Amino acid sequence: MDPLSGVLKSVRLEGAVYLNAEFTAPWCFRGRYGPAGVRDRLAGAEHIVFFHFLIAGRCKVKLADTGEALDLAAGDLVMFPQDDRHMMGSDLHYAPMELQADTSMDPDATPPQDFVQIRHGGGGEPTRFVCGYLACNRNMCRPLFEALPRLLRIPLGDGPASALVRELLQAGVRESVAARPGAESTLAKLAELLFVEALRRYAADLPPDGRGWLAGLRDVHIGRALALLHEHPARPWTVDGLAHEVAMSRSALAERFGELVGESPMQYLTRWRLALAARSLRSGDEAIVRVAERSGYESESAFSRAFKREFGLPPAAWRKAGVQ
Repeated sequence: MDPLSGVLKSVRLEGAVYLNAEFTAPWCFRGRYGPAGVRDRLAGAEHIVFFHFLIAGRCKVKLADTGEALDLAAGDLVMFPQDDRHMMGSDLHYAPMELQADTSMDPDATPPQDFVQIRHGGGGEPTRFVCGYLACNRNMCRPLFEALPRLLRIPLGDGPASALVRELLQAGVRESVAARPGAESTLAKLAELLFVEALRRYAADLPPDGRGWLAGLRDVHIGRALALLHEHPARPWTVDGLAHEVAMSRSALAERFGELVGESPMQYLTRWRLALAARSLRSGDEAIVRVAERSGYESESAFSRAFKREFGLPPAAWRKAGVQ
């Protein structure tokens, strides 16, 4: 298994909603959802990734708290990994509307042929795109999102990759509108395909001297080390053992891992194990002492102290907060 696949296997997206939109010049909107805004569609969402894929036309986009705008054209995918408030429009100086999608369609009704759910603008040049949001576990995605910019533009153009994304998104729109049995699972899988394609493109375009988690994945040795830690988190790893597995010396692995990822291999493993423990506590009723053992702790008290340092609550309180 390649390193990126090995890591993303653990970073599971939990749901998605897709919407078709058409805006005509002049237009401008300000968008952001946040977990509270999607509870009716994605129950239990902890973190939201907002995205837009331009099907036709062109526009500008920027984060609401910065002055730098990017030009977007058909075939561009833009994502907001931190669900930052952002603005898009033919003219960003135009008074923005707050993006509100009409998602109240009767699931038994026949949807409109073009599936356009949002229409707005002054009647001029049209811009069409699919927009939506993906939900994921915040703690599981932490290393990934810390490595991504707040505004991520990926030009897919009009080639095969763009056609693939277009088909995935249109399938997502149909599933979101129809709300048929099994739609939740289908949308989550479509979201994973979309997200992986975006990450592939972004990682491939990183500069050779780039730093961060994705740069670490791209490195032959560090990528293998990250994949091993994610695939076998319960193994009693040591830096020596990990270095042997990836054919590096202990000192070279420690230096290169810290240089790219920003922390030592054992610090990274500890935080990953605690993220897995947090997910287990929220999703099941396994005894805390068993979760502690699988997380590499010999005592429940030591696990509780480490868990509280990472998440601000002891394990029992964390579990209780998730089921209220």
